Amino acid sequence: MAQTDPIALYWFRNDLRVEDHPGLCAAASAGRVIGAYVLDDETAEARKLGGAARWWLAQSLRALQNDLADLGIPLVLRRGRERDVIPDLVDEIGATNIFWARRFEPWGQAGDRDLKADFAAKGVAARSVNAALLVEPWEVKTQSGGDFKVYSPFYRAIAPLLPALATQLDAPPPRQTPPPAPPSLSIDDLGLEPNAPDWAGGLRRNWRPGAVGARQLLADFLAGPIRDYKEARNRPGEWTTSRLSPHLRFGEISPKRVLASTLATIAADPSLAADGEHFIKELCWREFSYHLLHHRPDLPVANWRAQFDAFPWRNDPAALRAWRRGKTGFPIIDAGMRELWTTGWMHNRVRMIVASFLIKDLMIDWRSGEEWFWDTLVDADLANNAASWQWVAGSGADAAPYFRIFNPVSQARKFDPDGAYVRRWVPELAALPHDLLHAPWEDEALARRCGIVLGRDYPRPLLDHSAARTRALEAFAQISAASVA
Repeated sequence: MAQTDPIALYWFRNDLRVEDHPGLCAAASAGRVIGAYVLDDETAEARKLGGAARWWLAQSLRALQNDLADLGIPLVLRRGRERDVIPDLVDEIGATNIFWARRFEPWGQAGDRDLKADFAAKGVAARSVNAALLVEPWEVKTQSGGDFKVYSPFYRAIAPLLPALATQLDAPPPRQTPPPAPPSLSIDDLGLEPNAPDWAGGLRRNWRPGAVGARQLLADFLAGPIRDYKEARNRPGEWTTSRLSPHLRFGEISPKRVLASTLATIAADPSLAADGEHFIKELCWREFSYHLLHHRPDLPVANWRAQFDAFPWRNDPAALRAWRRGKTGFPIIDAGMRELWTTGWMHNRVRMIVASFLIKDLMIDWRSGEEWFWDTLVDADLANNAASWQWVAGSGADAAPYFRIFNPVSQARKFDPDGAYVRRWVPELAALPHDLLHAPWEDEALARRCGIVLGRDYPRPLLDHSAARTRALEAFAQISAASVA
Protein backbone atom coordinates (compact mmCIF):
# COMPACT_ATOMS: atom_id res chain seq x y z
CA MET A 1 0.00 0.00 0.00
CA ALA A 2 1.16 3.50 -0.71
CA GLN A 3 1.52 6.25 1.85
CA THR A 4 -1.59 7.85 0.38
CA ASP A 5 -3.72 4.83 1.18
CA PRO A 6 -6.48 5.41 3.74
CA ILE A 7 -5.92 4.99 7.46
CA ALA A 8 -7.77 2.21 9.29
CA LEU A 9 -7.95 2.22 13.07
CA TYR A 10 -7.97 -1.10 14.87
CA TRP A 11 -9.28 -0.76 18.42
CA PHE A 12 -7.94 -3.52 20.68
CA ARG A 13 -9.89 -4.56 23.75
CA ASN A 14 -9.78 -8.21 24.92
CA ASP A 15 -8.02 -9.44 21.76
CA LEU A 16 -4.37 -8.63 22.34
CA ARG A 17 -2.73 -10.62 19.56
CA VAL A 18 -1.80 -10.37 15.89
CA GLU A 19 -2.21 -13.99 14.77
CA ASP A 20 -5.54 -15.58 13.95
CA HIS A 21 -7.14 -12.18 14.25
CA PRO A 22 -9.97 -11.53 11.76
CA GLY A 23 -10.39 -7.92 12.82
CA LEU A 24 -6.75 -6.96 12.41
CA CYS A 25 -6.61 -8.75 9.04
CA ALA A 26 -9.72 -6.89 7.88
CA ALA A 27 -8.21 -3.57 8.98
CA ALA A 28 -4.97 -4.33 7.11
CA SER A 29 -6.99 -4.97 3.96
CA ALA A 30 -8.74 -1.61 4.33
CA GLY A 31 -5.69 0.64 4.64
CA ARG A 32 -2.64 1.55 6.68
CA VAL A 33 -3.35 0.40 10.22
CA ILE A 34 -2.94 2.24 13.48
CA GLY A 35 -3.76 0.22 16.60
CA ALA A 36 -5.30 1.69 19.73
CA TYR A 37 -5.99 0.63 23.28
CA VAL A 38 -8.05 2.74 25.69
CA LEU A 39 -7.97 2.18 29.43
CA ASP A 40 -11.46 3.18 30.49
CA ASP A 41 -11.85 3.63 34.24
CA GLU A 42 -14.48 6.30 33.78
CA THR A 43 -17.53 4.68 32.16
CA ALA A 44 -19.80 4.35 35.17
CA GLU A 45 -21.61 1.18 34.16
CA ALA A 46 -18.46 -0.72 33.17
CA ARG A 47 -16.77 -3.03 35.66
CA LYS A 48 -13.20 -1.95 36.30
CA LEU A 49 -10.41 -4.48 36.01
CA GLY A 50 -9.19 -6.06 39.23
CA GLY A 51 -5.64 -5.64 40.45
CA ALA A 52 -4.24 -8.92 39.12
CA ALA A 53 -5.85 -8.42 35.71
CA ARG A 54 -4.41 -4.91 35.49
CA TRP A 55 -0.93 -6.31 36.09
CA TRP A 56 -1.46 -8.87 33.34
CA LEU A 57 -2.80 -6.21 30.98
CA ALA A 58 0.39 -4.17 31.32
CA GLN A 59 2.56 -7.13 30.32
CA SER A 60 0.20 -8.13 27.55
CA LEU A 61 0.24 -4.63 26.06
CA ARG A 62 4.05 -4.67 26.04
CA ALA A 63 4.03 -7.96 24.14
CA LEU A 64 1.37 -6.69 21.73
CA GLN A 65 3.29 -3.47 21.11
CA ASN A 66 6.34 -5.49 20.07
CA ASP A 67 4.34 -7.82 17.84
CA LEU A 68 2.62 -4.91 16.13
CA ALA A 69 5.94 -3.10 15.63
CA ASP A 70 7.17 -6.12 13.64
CA LEU A 71 4.19 -5.56 11.32
CA GLY A 72 4.76 -1.81 11.01
CA ILE A 73 1.65 -1.02 13.07
CA PRO A 74 1.96 1.59 15.84
CA LEU A 75 -0.06 1.12 19.02
CA VAL A 76 -1.57 4.28 20.50
CA LEU A 77 -2.42 4.16 24.20
CA ARG A 78 -4.98 6.49 25.71
CA ARG A 79 -7.07 6.57 28.85
CA GLY A 80 -10.51 7.97 29.47
CA ARG A 81 -14.08 7.25 28.54
CA GLU A 82 -14.09 5.06 25.43
CA ARG A 83 -17.19 6.80 24.16
CA ASP A 84 -15.19 10.04 23.94
CA VAL A 85 -11.64 8.88 23.27
CA ILE A 86 -12.23 6.63 20.26
CA PRO A 87 -14.21 9.15 18.14
CA ASP A 88 -11.61 11.81 18.94
CA LEU A 89 -8.82 9.47 17.87
CA VAL A 90 -10.59 8.62 14.60
CA ASP A 91 -10.81 12.35 13.83
CA GLU A 92 -7.21 12.91 14.90
CA ILE A 93 -5.73 10.36 12.50
CA GLY A 94 -8.29 10.88 9.74
CA ALA A 95 -9.36 7.24 9.71
CA THR A 96 -11.98 6.24 7.17
CA ASN A 97 -12.47 2.79 8.73
CA ILE A 98 -12.50 1.50 12.28
CA PHE A 99 -12.57 -2.12 13.35
CA TRP A 100 -12.92 -3.85 16.70
CA ALA A 101 -13.73 -7.23 18.21
CA ARG A 102 -17.18 -7.65 19.65
CA ARG A 103 -17.59 -7.76 23.41
CA PHE A 104 -20.36 -9.49 25.29
CA GLU A 105 -20.49 -7.58 28.55
CA PRO A 106 -23.81 -5.69 28.69
CA TRP A 107 -22.18 -2.25 28.86
CA GLY A 108 -19.80 -3.14 26.04
CA GLN A 109 -22.55 -4.19 23.66
CA ALA A 110 -24.60 -1.06 24.33
CA GLY A 111 -21.60 1.22 23.90
CA ASP A 112 -20.58 -0.42 20.65
CA ARG A 113 -24.06 0.01 19.18
CA ASP A 114 -23.97 3.72 20.01
CA LEU A 115 -20.51 4.15 18.49
CA LYS A 116 -21.52 2.41 15.28
CA ALA A 117 -24.49 4.72 14.90
CA ASP A 118 -22.32 7.78 15.48
CA PHE A 119 -19.67 6.66 13.01
CA ALA A 120 -22.30 5.90 10.37
CA ALA A 121 -23.64 9.45 10.73
CA LYS A 122 -20.11 10.80 10.17
CA GLY A 123 -19.43 8.59 7.14
CA VAL A 124 -16.84 6.42 8.90
CA ALA A 125 -17.16 2.70 8.24
CA ALA A 126 -17.27 0.82 11.55
CA ARG A 127 -17.12 -2.96 11.57
CA SER A 128 -16.96 -5.41 14.46
CA VAL A 129 -15.91 -9.06 14.28
CA ASN A 130 -15.89 -12.15 16.47
CA ALA A 131 -12.35 -12.61 17.77
CA ALA A 132 -13.11 -14.09 21.20
CA LEU A 133 -15.41 -17.10 20.86
CA LEU A 134 -15.89 -20.20 18.74
CA VAL A 135 -19.51 -19.24 18.19
CA GLU A 136 -21.31 -16.12 19.26
CA PRO A 137 -24.04 -16.41 21.88
CA TRP A 138 -26.91 -15.80 19.49
CA GLU A 139 -25.71 -18.35 16.93
CA VAL A 140 -26.61 -21.47 18.93
CA LYS A 141 -30.27 -22.05 19.70
CA THR A 142 -32.44 -24.82 21.08
CA GLN A 143 -34.77 -26.69 18.74
CA SER A 144 -37.53 -24.32 19.78
CA GLY A 145 -35.36 -21.31 18.95
CA GLY A 146 -34.59 -20.32 22.54
CA ASP A 147 -31.40 -20.03 24.56
CA PHE A 148 -29.75 -22.96 26.29
CA LYS A 149 -29.93 -23.24 30.06
CA VAL A 150 -28.18 -26.59 30.45
CA TYR A 151 -24.62 -27.27 29.35
CA SER A 152 -24.96 -30.83 27.99
CA PRO A 153 -27.48 -30.00 25.23
CA PHE A 154 -25.50 -26.83 24.50
CA TYR A 155 -22.40 -28.93 23.93
CA ARG A 156 -24.33 -31.41 21.79
CA ALA A 157 -25.50 -28.52 19.63
CA ILE A 158 -22.04 -27.01 19.24
CA ALA A 159 -20.06 -30.25 18.83
CA PRO A 160 -20.95 -30.86 15.15
CA LEU A 161 -19.75 -27.33 14.34
CA LEU A 162 -16.31 -27.74 15.88
CA PRO A 163 -14.35 -29.25 12.97
CA ALA A 164 -15.36 -26.37 10.69
CA LEU A 165 -14.46 -23.84 13.39
CA ALA A 166 -10.91 -25.18 13.76
CA THR A 167 -9.43 -22.58 11.43
CA GLN A 168 -6.59 -20.10 11.85
CA LEU A 169 -5.54 -16.90 10.10
CA ASP A 170 -1.98 -15.74 9.60
CA ALA A 171 -0.93 -12.34 10.90
CA PRO A 172 -1.25 -9.49 8.38
CA PRO A 173 1.86 -8.99 6.21
CA PRO A 174 4.34 -6.47 7.63
CA ARG A 175 4.60 -2.95 6.22
CA GLN A 176 8.06 -1.53 5.61
CA THR A 177 6.98 2.02 6.47
CA PRO A 178 4.56 2.43 9.39
CA PRO A 179 1.86 5.10 9.12
CA PRO A 180 2.47 8.24 11.18
CA ALA A 181 1.04 7.81 14.66
CA PRO A 182 -0.40 10.46 16.98
CA PRO A 183 0.97 11.00 20.50
CA SER A 184 0.55 8.09 22.84
CA LEU A 185 0.81 7.41 26.53
CA SER A 186 3.39 4.89 27.64
CA ILE A 187 2.31 1.66 29.29
CA ASP A 188 3.75 2.96 32.55
CA ASP A 189 1.56 6.07 32.18
CA LEU A 190 -1.51 3.83 32.42
CA GLY A 191 -0.65 3.02 36.04
CA LEU A 192 -1.57 -0.64 35.75
CA GLU A 193 1.16 -2.17 37.90
CA PRO A 194 1.41 -2.08 41.70
CA ASN A 195 4.31 -0.21 43.26
CA ALA A 196 3.47 0.73 46.84
CA PRO A 197 3.67 -2.05 47.74
CA ASP A 198 4.70 -4.16 44.75
CA TRP A 199 2.75 -7.35 45.40
CA ALA A 200 3.20 -8.82 41.90
CA GLY A 201 6.42 -10.79 42.45
CA GLY A 202 4.57 -14.11 42.45
CA LEU A 203 2.78 -13.19 39.25
CA ARG A 204 6.06 -12.36 37.52
CA ARG A 205 7.61 -15.66 38.62
CA ASN A 206 4.70 -17.78 37.41
CA TRP A 207 3.54 -16.23 34.14
CA ARG A 208 4.68 -15.08 30.73
CA PRO A 209 1.85 -12.88 29.43
CA GLY A 210 1.56 -12.35 25.70
CA ALA A 211 0.95 -14.40 22.58
CA VAL A 212 4.35 -16.11 22.65
CA GLY A 213 3.77 -17.35 26.19
CA ALA A 214 0.28 -18.55 25.22
CA ARG A 215 1.52 -20.51 22.23
CA GLN A 216 4.27 -22.13 24.31
CA LEU A 217 1.83 -23.16 27.04
CA LEU A 218 -0.47 -24.73 24.48
CA ALA A 219 2.38 -26.61 22.81
CA ASP A 220 3.68 -27.87 26.16
CA PHE A 221 0.23 -28.99 27.24
CA LEU A 222 -0.47 -30.87 24.02
CA ALA A 223 2.95 -32.51 24.18
CA GLY A 224 2.37 -33.97 27.64
CA PRO A 225 -0.36 -33.20 30.16
CA ILE A 226 -3.20 -33.75 27.69
CA ARG A 227 -2.58 -37.46 28.11
CA ASP A 228 -4.73 -38.60 31.03
CA TYR A 229 -6.23 -35.09 31.21
CA LYS A 230 -9.73 -36.34 31.94
CA GLU A 231 -8.64 -37.78 35.29
CA ALA A 232 -5.39 -35.98 36.07
CA ARG A 233 -6.91 -32.49 35.67
CA ASN A 234 -8.35 -32.85 39.17
CA ARG A 235 -4.94 -33.19 40.86
CA PRO A 236 -3.76 -29.74 41.95
CA GLY A 237 -0.33 -30.89 43.10
CA GLU A 238 0.77 -31.67 39.54
CA TRP A 239 0.89 -29.76 36.25
CA THR A 240 -2.15 -31.37 34.67
CA THR A 241 -4.04 -28.45 33.09
CA SER A 242 -3.28 -26.06 30.24
CA ARG A 243 -3.21 -22.83 32.35
CA LEU A 244 -4.38 -21.03 29.20
CA SER A 245 -7.26 -19.24 30.92
CA PRO A 246 -5.59 -15.79 31.34
CA HIS A 247 -4.28 -15.92 27.77
CA LEU A 248 -7.77 -16.65 26.49
CA ARG A 249 -9.27 -13.98 28.72
CA PHE A 250 -7.04 -11.29 27.18
CA GLY A 251 -7.30 -12.74 23.70
CA GLU A 252 -3.58 -13.47 23.38
CA ILE A 253 -4.57 -16.75 21.78
CA SER A 254 -7.84 -17.51 20.06
CA PRO A 255 -10.11 -20.38 21.06
CA LYS A 256 -10.10 -21.44 17.42
CA ARG A 257 -6.34 -21.88 17.53
CA VAL A 258 -6.63 -23.90 20.75
CA LEU A 259 -9.34 -26.03 19.15
CA ALA A 260 -7.43 -26.53 15.89
CA SER A 261 -4.22 -27.52 17.67
CA THR A 262 -6.09 -29.94 19.94
CA LEU A 263 -7.91 -31.62 17.06
CA ALA A 264 -4.61 -31.90 15.15
CA THR A 265 -3.00 -33.55 18.18
CA ILE A 266 -5.86 -36.04 18.42
CA ALA A 267 -5.62 -36.78 14.70
CA ALA A 268 -1.91 -37.51 15.05
CA ASP A 269 -2.50 -39.77 18.09
CA PRO A 270 -6.05 -41.18 18.26
CA SER A 271 -5.33 -42.65 21.72
CA LEU A 272 -5.72 -39.08 23.00
CA ALA A 273 -9.31 -38.79 21.74
CA ALA A 274 -11.07 -39.13 25.10
CA ASP A 275 -8.72 -36.78 26.94
CA GLY A 276 -8.71 -34.32 24.06
CA GLU A 277 -12.49 -34.24 23.88
CA HIS A 278 -12.68 -33.53 27.60
CA PHE A 279 -10.31 -30.61 27.17
CA ILE A 280 -12.45 -29.31 24.30
CA LYS A 281 -15.52 -29.59 26.54
CA GLU A 282 -13.80 -27.28 29.01
CA LEU A 283 -13.21 -24.82 26.17
CA CYS A 284 -16.92 -25.09 25.34
CA TRP A 285 -17.89 -24.42 28.97
CA ARG A 286 -16.33 -21.00 28.41
CA GLU A 287 -18.62 -20.61 25.39
CA PHE A 288 -21.63 -21.64 27.48
CA SER A 289 -20.76 -19.03 30.11
CA TYR A 290 -20.87 -16.31 27.45
CA HIS A 291 -24.14 -17.72 26.13
CA LEU A 292 -25.59 -17.34 29.65
CA LEU A 293 -24.22 -13.81 30.08
CA HIS A 294 -25.63 -12.67 26.76
CA HIS A 295 -29.11 -13.89 27.63
CA ARG A 296 -28.88 -12.84 31.30
CA PRO A 297 -26.79 -9.65 31.44
CA ASP A 298 -27.26 -9.44 35.21
CA LEU A 299 -25.57 -12.82 35.74
CA PRO A 300 -22.62 -11.34 37.73
CA VAL A 301 -24.86 -9.62 40.27
CA ALA A 302 -28.22 -11.44 40.40
CA ASN A 303 -29.24 -15.00 41.16
CA TRP A 304 -30.16 -16.83 37.99
CA ARG A 305 -32.64 -18.85 40.08
CA ALA A 306 -34.95 -16.37 41.79
CA GLN A 307 -35.61 -18.66 44.78
CA PHE A 308 -32.08 -17.83 46.04
CA ASP A 309 -33.10 -14.21 46.51
CA ALA A 310 -34.59 -15.34 49.83
CA PHE A 311 -31.54 -17.30 50.96
CA PRO A 312 -30.43 -16.30 54.50
CA TRP A 313 -26.81 -15.43 53.76
CA ARG A 314 -24.67 -14.70 56.83
CA ASN A 315 -22.81 -11.43 57.32
CA ASP A 316 -19.52 -12.57 58.84
CA PRO A 317 -16.64 -10.19 58.00
CA ALA A 318 -14.15 -12.08 60.18
CA ALA A 319 -14.85 -15.39 58.45
CA LEU A 320 -14.69 -13.75 55.03
CA ARG A 321 -11.35 -12.19 55.92
CA ALA A 322 -9.97 -15.54 57.10
CA TRP A 323 -11.11 -17.18 53.85
CA ARG A 324 -9.47 -14.47 51.75
CA ARG A 325 -6.19 -14.72 53.64
CA GLY A 326 -6.00 -18.51 53.64
CA LYS A 327 -6.40 -18.81 57.41
CA THR A 328 -9.53 -20.94 57.77
CA GLY A 329 -7.81 -23.88 59.46
CA PHE A 330 -8.73 -26.19 56.57
CA PRO A 331 -5.45 -26.89 54.73
CA ILE A 332 -6.87 -27.41 51.22
CA ILE A 333 -8.89 -24.18 51.50
CA ASP A 334 -5.93 -22.21 52.78
CA ALA A 335 -3.63 -23.67 50.12
CA GLY A 336 -5.98 -22.57 47.36
CA MET A 337 -6.44 -19.07 48.70
CA ARG A 338 -2.70 -18.62 49.15
CA GLU A 339 -2.01 -19.91 45.65
CA LEU A 340 -4.51 -17.35 44.38
CA TRP A 341 -2.93 -14.46 46.28
CA THR A 342 0.61 -15.39 45.23
CA THR A 343 0.11 -16.36 41.59
CA GLY A 344 -3.20 -14.78 40.57
CA TRP A 345 -4.52 -18.21 39.66
CA MET A 346 -6.01 -21.27 41.31
CA HIS A 347 -6.42 -24.86 40.15
CA ASN A 348 -9.98 -25.45 38.98
CA ARG A 349 -10.77 -28.32 41.35
CA VAL A 350 -9.61 -26.18 44.26
CA ARG A 351 -11.70 -23.25 42.98
CA MET A 352 -14.77 -25.43 43.41
CA ILE A 353 -13.71 -26.54 46.89
CA VAL A 354 -13.00 -23.03 48.21
CA ALA A 355 -16.19 -21.68 46.63
CA SER A 356 -18.28 -24.41 48.20
CA PHE A 357 -16.69 -23.69 51.57
CA LEU A 358 -17.48 -19.98 51.40
CA ILE A 359 -21.04 -20.44 50.18
CA LYS A 360 -22.15 -23.55 52.05
CA ASP A 361 -19.94 -23.93 55.11
CA LEU A 362 -19.67 -20.22 55.90
CA MET A 363 -23.00 -19.39 54.21
CA ILE A 364 -21.57 -16.17 52.81
CA ASP A 365 -23.14 -14.77 49.64
CA TRP A 366 -21.49 -16.09 46.46
CA ARG A 367 -21.15 -12.51 45.23
CA SER A 368 -18.53 -11.85 47.92
CA GLY A 369 -16.44 -14.66 46.51
CA GLU A 370 -17.01 -13.58 42.94
CA GLU A 371 -15.81 -10.07 43.80
CA TRP A 372 -12.65 -11.39 45.46
CA PHE A 373 -11.84 -13.61 42.50
CA TRP A 374 -12.47 -10.67 40.17
CA ASP A 375 -9.80 -8.67 41.96
CA THR A 376 -7.21 -11.40 42.47
CA LEU A 377 -7.42 -13.65 39.38
CA VAL A 378 -5.27 -12.93 36.34
CA ASP A 379 -7.95 -14.75 34.33
CA ALA A 380 -10.87 -12.82 35.85
CA ASP A 381 -13.50 -13.11 33.15
CA LEU A 382 -16.97 -11.69 33.65
CA ALA A 383 -18.89 -14.58 32.10
CA ASN A 384 -16.77 -17.44 33.42
CA ASN A 385 -16.39 -16.03 36.90
CA ALA A 386 -20.09 -15.32 37.39
CA ALA A 387 -21.34 -18.54 35.79
CA SER A 388 -18.91 -20.69 37.78
CA TRP A 389 -19.72 -19.08 41.14
CA GLN A 390 -23.43 -19.46 40.50
CA TRP A 391 -22.83 -23.07 39.43
CA VAL A 392 -21.25 -23.89 42.78
CA ALA A 393 -23.89 -21.90 44.68
CA GLY A 394 -26.72 -23.79 43.05
CA SER A 395 -28.27 -20.48 42.02
CA GLY A 396 -27.19 -20.58 38.38
CA ALA A 397 -28.07 -22.30 35.14
CA ASP A 398 -27.36 -26.05 35.06
CA ALA A 399 -25.93 -25.57 38.53
CA ALA A 400 -24.68 -28.16 40.95
CA PRO A 401 -27.54 -28.74 43.41
CA TYR A 402 -27.16 -26.75 46.59
CA PHE A 403 -27.12 -29.92 48.64
CA ARG A 404 -23.89 -30.97 46.90
CA ILE A 405 -21.56 -29.70 49.59
CA PHE A 406 -17.87 -30.45 49.23
CA ASN A 407 -16.18 -31.90 52.29
CA PRO A 408 -12.81 -30.10 52.28
CA VAL A 409 -11.02 -32.97 54.00
CA SER A 410 -12.28 -35.81 51.81
CA GLN A 411 -11.77 -33.69 48.70
CA ALA A 412 -8.18 -32.99 49.73
CA ARG A 413 -7.44 -36.63 50.51
CA LYS A 414 -8.91 -37.71 47.19
CA PHE A 415 -7.28 -35.16 44.91
CA ASP A 416 -4.09 -34.29 46.84
CA PRO A 417 -3.33 -37.74 48.26
CA ASP A 418 0.41 -37.22 48.69
CA GLY A 419 -0.09 -33.70 50.04
CA ALA A 420 2.12 -32.05 47.42
CA TYR A 421 -0.29 -29.17 46.89
CA VAL A 422 -0.92 -28.41 50.55
CA ARG A 423 2.75 -28.73 51.47
CA ARG A 424 3.66 -26.23 48.76
CA TRP A 425 1.18 -23.55 49.81
CA VAL A 426 0.85 -24.27 53.55
CA PRO A 427 4.49 -25.04 54.36
CA GLU A 428 3.98 -24.72 58.10
CA LEU A 429 2.20 -28.12 57.92
CA ALA A 430 4.84 -29.83 55.77
CA ALA A 431 6.17 -32.00 58.61
CA LEU A 432 2.80 -33.70 59.17
CA PRO A 433 2.29 -37.25 57.86
CA HIS A 434 -0.04 -37.74 54.89
CA ASP A 435 -2.99 -39.04 56.92
CA LEU A 436 -2.93 -35.98 59.21
CA LEU A 437 -1.90 -33.27 56.77
CA HIS A 438 -5.42 -32.46 55.55
CA ALA A 439 -7.02 -32.53 59.02
CA PRO A 440 -4.36 -31.73 61.65
CA TRP A 441 -6.97 -31.35 64.40
CA GLU A 442 -7.73 -35.09 64.24
CA ASP A 443 -4.61 -35.85 66.28
CA GLU A 444 -3.31 -32.73 67.98
CA ALA A 445 -0.85 -34.73 70.06
CA LEU A 446 0.82 -36.12 66.95
CA ALA A 447 0.78 -32.68 65.35
CA ARG A 448 2.52 -31.30 68.45
CA ARG A 449 5.19 -34.03 68.25
CA CYS A 450 5.76 -32.84 64.66
CA GLY A 451 6.34 -29.34 65.98
CA ILE A 452 2.92 -27.90 65.08
CA VAL A 453 0.66 -26.42 67.73
CA LEU A 454 -2.82 -25.57 66.48
CA GLY A 455 -3.81 -22.03 67.32
CA ARG A 456 -0.16 -21.00 67.36
CA ASP A 457 1.54 -22.37 64.22
CA TYR A 458 -1.65 -22.93 62.24
CA PRO A 459 -5.26 -21.85 62.88
CA ARG A 460 -7.85 -24.13 64.36
CA PRO A 461 -10.76 -24.80 61.95
CA LEU A 462 -13.25 -21.94 61.73
CA LEU A 463 -16.10 -24.40 62.13
CA ASP A 464 -17.16 -28.02 62.25
CA HIS A 465 -17.89 -29.05 58.67
CA SER A 466 -20.60 -31.55 59.62
CA ALA A 467 -22.52 -28.98 61.64
CA ALA A 468 -22.07 -26.34 58.93
CA ARG A 469 -23.39 -28.77 56.34
CA THR A 470 -26.51 -29.39 58.40
CA ARG A 471 -27.05 -25.64 58.84
CA ALA A 472 -26.72 -25.02 55.10
CA LEU A 473 -29.14 -27.81 54.19
CA GLU A 474 -31.71 -26.47 56.65
CA ALA A 475 -31.43 -23.01 55.10
CA PHE A 476 -31.87 -24.45 51.62
CA ALA A 477 -34.89 -26.47 52.76
CA GLN A 478 -36.52 -23.26 53.96
CA ILE A 479 -36.23 -21.45 50.64
CA SER A 480 -37.23 -24.60 48.75
CA ALA A 481 -40.39 -24.91 50.83
CA ALA A 482 -41.14 -21.22 50.37
CA SER A 483 -40.77 -21.45 46.60
CA VAL A 484 -43.49 -24.12 46.34
CA ALA A 485 -45.78 -22.72 49.02
